[in-house]
Amino acid sequence: MNTALILIDIQNDYFEGGAMTLDGSEKASSNAKLLLNHFRSKGLPVLHVQHIATRPTATFFVPNTKGAEIHANVAPLADEKVVVKHFPNSFRETDLQDWLSSNEIANLTICGMMTHMCVDATVRAAKDLGYECTLVADACATKNLEIQNVVVNAKDVHNSFTAALSYFYATVTNTEEYLSAQ
Repeated sequence: MNTALILIDIQNDYFEGGAMTLDGSEKASSNAKLLLNHFRSKGLPVLHVQHIATRPTATFFVPNTKGAEIHANVAPLADEKVVVKHFPNSFRETDLQDWLSSNEIANLTICGMMTHMCVDATVRAAKDLGYECTLVADACATKNLEIQNVVVNAKDVHNSFTAALSYFYATVTNTEEYLSAQ
């Protein structure tokens, strides 16, 4: 029981009608739900990470709003740990590492939103802290980015970040492969 599932920021603002709609959020959350159901059925630890904005100018994940709530597809059960964070890195100024250590967790299965920001920051931090990470890429979502007036489409952003993480930071897989290997 030294593996835990971490679901990062699968929150309403990232879905259709939310304040920061991501490309592929529904599909990613459906895959995350499959992972969640698997972990629950095996009695394995599950952690939900919820980003709550603290900046006065924040436009999404505003405290006490429907958008900041964890999406119904992966809503936490009463006995599942919820880590509230205020930065992209889920370890920064949270009790995540203490919880993982006290539960003797060494391996993390990670999915969530946004691939290029909070997922990336958390996977890199987890590896730097000594955890073995598996990133389930099709249970993650992101958005188009822009740099120097060039739009990089969400699919390319997602693939670039997961490819970079797969070199050293994580074993990158998809939901079907992950579940069939369990």
